[in-house]
Amino acid sequence: MEEFLNKLPWGIIVILCLTLGLAPYKPPHIVEKITMLVQGKLVRPIDWFDLVFHSIPWILLVMKLVFGRKG
Repeated sequence: MEEFLNKLPWGIIVILCLTLGLAPYKPPHIVEKITMLVQGKLVRPIDWFDLVFHSIPWILLVMKLVFGRKG
């Protein structure tokens, strides 16, 4: 996984975070889903899929930061 993250350019991850990670923008979907999770309203399978789908770019960003500092 570390090798994959090293090959993945920062620009691609930032673009993914700004597009997929935040879309739709009013309010950002990821913020809406996290709010639903905190409130205990994240019950439908499509909501869980949305949470995971919109979280992937942010997870990649954090992992690249963590592995970048390690090396």
